[in-house]
Amino acid sequence: MCGIAGLVLKPGATPEPAVLEALTRALAHRGPDGHGHHVQGNVALAHTRLAIIDLATGDQPLHAGPASLVANGEIYNYRELRAEHGLACATGSDCEPPLHLFRRDGAGFAEHLRGMYALAIHDRAARQVVLARDPFGIKPLYLAETAQGIAFASEPQALIAAGLVAPRLREAALHELLQLQFTTGAETIFEGITRLLPGESLVIADGAVVERRRRAALPDGGPEEIAEEAALARLDAALQESVELHQRSDVPYGMFLSGGTDSAAVLALMARLNDRPVLAFTAGFDIPGAADEREAAAHAARAAGARHVTLDVTRQQVFAHLPEIVACMDDPAADYAIIPTWFLARRAREEVKVVLSGEGGDEIFGGYGRYRSAMKPWWLGGKAMRAHGAFDRLDVLRAPPRFWRDGIEAASAAAATPGRTRLQAAQALDVADWLPNDLLAKLDRCLMAHGVEGRTPFLDPAVAAAAFRLPDAMKVRERQGKWILRQWLARHFPASEPFRRKQGFTVPIGAWIAEEAERLAPLVAAQPGVAAVAKPDRILPLFRAAGGKREGFAAWHLLFYALWHRRHVEGARAEGDVFAFLARG
Repeated sequence: MCGIAGLVLKPGATPEPAVLEALTRALAHRGPDGHGHHVQGNVALAHTRLAIIDLATGDQPLHAGPASLVANGEIYNYRELRAEHGLACATGSDCEPPLHLFRRDGAGFAEHLRGMYALAIHDRAARQVVLARDPFGIKPLYLAETAQGIAFASEPQALIAAGLVAPRLREAALHELLQLQFTTGAETIFEGITRLLPGESLVIADGAVVERRRRAALPDGGPEEIAEEAALARLDAALQESVELHQRSDVPYGMFLSGGTDSAAVLALMARLNDRPVLAFTAGFDIPGAADEREAAAHAARAAGARHVTLDVTRQQVFAHLPEIVACMDDPAADYAIIPTWFLARRAREEVKVVLSGEGGDEIFGGYGRYRSAMKPWWLGGKAMRAHGAFDRLDVLRAPPRFWRDGIEAASAAAATPGRTRLQAAQALDVADWLPNDLLAKLDRCLMAHGVEGRTPFLDPAVAAAAFRLPDAMKVRERQGKWILRQWLARHFPASEPFRRKQGFTVPIGAWIAEEAERLAPLVAAQPGVAAVAKPDRILPLFRAAGGKREGFAAWHLLFYALWHRRHVEGARAEGDVFAFLARG
């Protein structure tokens, strides 16, 4: 995992060293182990390295003939690619095989890759640059079209820091952020900055995009006919292979463990595959009544023989570090899970550089309660996905949010391909936007802020092929999601108690906001970004009521946006606690 950036300019233009240095400097936290540049004519590539595989010879850019590559991520099947395709590699890097495959296959090279990646290849002979992103969008990549050509980077803030784009906001995306907690589609919240979509590859020549193609994350077609025993056997093989591949590393690794089924499955497989005890990290909260799964996680860890590290996340810690936490979410996702994820990454970095995590389990196996509602037609009480926003009926915003469901509706129509069931369409909708633009953005930014690589074995093409087309009844049964995964756990790791009632994961940020309402609300109301969208006199009542579920979500979204706007639009440094940061003029 690393940071990449680059410039592909129009004929006659030359990359400015100061711009390249600014891009590299802005991505240094993603790659604290080194950096490298490639400049040729009107093209420049930059790389900041977090060394995970091939510590000795894996520095980038990598070169082969007239082609040069920079990559962010890991190609897990790099050994198999070398053997199956007869690739003669000069290094042990997992990112060199894609370079040779590109020289052989052109822009279709990414079809062979199994991993998480965002990469750029400069083909000097063809005078083109090819960009590619993994099918699930685990690794990010952003583009900006400028007067001189196209710039790209692993994070939007790098494009802004280099002076290539001004931090101006799109109204539709702002409404999405407030109502949904994330933004959808190719366009970001910043005017002039777009995302390379999950699975997308594009070819750039002379400062313009000349070709686009897309690799799907999920298999086509409706549910297949398969017996339960066959499904369980296939699932076991796919999960074991994926976890085994995701453990490939030349540095120490561990995992994030909650009390849920997804991380329990990862723990069970890591315990099966490792001779040494698995190192597992769990976070919890110091507030009575908060959903805290540390006890369930500790029980699972003991049963697996894992070394279990737990940490308390307190209100004092959160308010002390919240400006830093929000600052790392330059592509904003107001998901309160950024809070424990950031603290877990900070603790994990003391011992490891790689962690495996359970993101994607709900999307692949049908775990969310909203899926059960989406499975029903409207006349039986079914609901459209994400039909309601955080500020509905709260009378806090100056005007009703517009456009905020446009992206979701477009993605929903695209997800409902012929043959898919309502459940499959709901899963595919989440895989298209919620997963890359919320959950995976959270994991990427919070871990990279501490120089830690996050790996997601559920988000693997072989796992998706084994699970997505299973019959609906193997995913949702008796008002429980992920039924087949629970069955697998019941056989292979019964100590995880897979059929116990799910407690759910919550962060008590609403209760903390309510406790500090008198002090916090005036500071939030005074922020220019908040004042433009919210009624100042409604913020204090909202924050006082933030102990309630609906009010808590809305209050957190406003607090997040106040901090985010101050850092990423106004340009304030993320220094001091939340009160000092918001109070500074």
